Amino acid sequence: MGRLNGRFVVTWKDSDGRRRRYRLDARTAKDAEREARDLILKQTAPPNGMTVEQVWNAYTAEMGDRRQGAKMRQTGLNVLPDFGHLSVDQITAQDCRIYIAKRREAGRKDGTIRTELSCLRIALKWAQKVNLIRAAPAIEMPSSPPPRDRYLTRDEVSRLLQAAVDPHIRIAMLLMLTTAGRIGAILELTWDRVDLDRRVIKLATNDIGPRKGRATVPINNTLMAALQPAREAALSDYVVEWGGRRVKSIKTGFNAAVARAGIDHCTPHDLRRTAGRFMVEAGVPIEEVAQYLGHTNPHITRSTYGQFSPDHLRRAAGSLEFGGPSEVHRTRGKTSK
Repeated sequence: MGRLNGRFVVTWKDSDGRRRRYRLDARTAKDAEREARDLILKQTAPPNGMTVEQVWNAYTAEMGDRRQGAKMRQTGLNVLPDFGHLSVDQITAQDCRIYIAKRREAGRKDGTIRTELSCLRIALKWAQKVNLIRAAPAIEMPSSPPPRDRYLTRDEVSRLLQAAVDPHIRIAMLLMLTTAGRIGAILELTWDRVDLDRRVIKLATNDIGPRKGRATVPINNTLMAALQPAREAALSDYVVEWGGRRVKSIKTGFNAAVARAGIDHCTPHDLRRTAGRFMVEAGVPIEEVAQYLGHTNPHITRSTYGQFSPDHLRRAAGSLEFGGPSEVHRTRGKTSK
């Protein structure tokens, strides 16, 4: 926004790079801003409302360099060819069913399809929240698949660490196993949040977010032995680095280590899940495990990991004792007259 010959004007570039400038009727800066917003929306939106592609791109730009932004850019390759040309208010449940059937036919599992449609729903909800659209349509999705209960044994953990020949893959694995952090938090971890003197790691990037699963945890001896030489050799601000640059994905190196270790299917998130199980099996109270995992509700931790506690349901089982060994092992004998 600016002024030209004493009048407020607004200037912007269209998606095709063409520069547009309009003179406004407003007499005050606030009125000019309000008028400019309405004008831009009117000029850039199609006659039947914003398209899904416009909403998708706007939300992706809002996410920027965050993991959600990268996820939207990748997922858009699959979603936009089917939905991008539609205006938001044209989406129907049948469109979603056709997309689900198409992706299943292409060999995609329901969990993947659900993730793709969830990105669409999130973008539309955001557009409604920021008043780009009047209302977000309902997005029909396949049912949530049952959770994967994949936990590594201590032998598998040992083999996996030995198979991690690349130093950045190995330290990422150690961080996930000893801090129980999610892969996103580990790859975003910077040295300014690693206090080697106090032996504490702050997984959250700041005090306002993202906070999901991002706790402040102690550095144990295993991790300390790995972090000290890594800090001395660091060429960037990031703990997990390669060639002096931040690592945004360890998928290739991680999968290669899993294959070398001879482990049957393992994902980075399985390391966080395994860490939670090891803590509970060691008798760590659920409330403490929840804090370590960054869970705000210990009931979630208990429902997921409670079964691995050495005391799990022992009291209940004890209440169902009936007699002693003599009663259990009694054989049929003669009865007294």
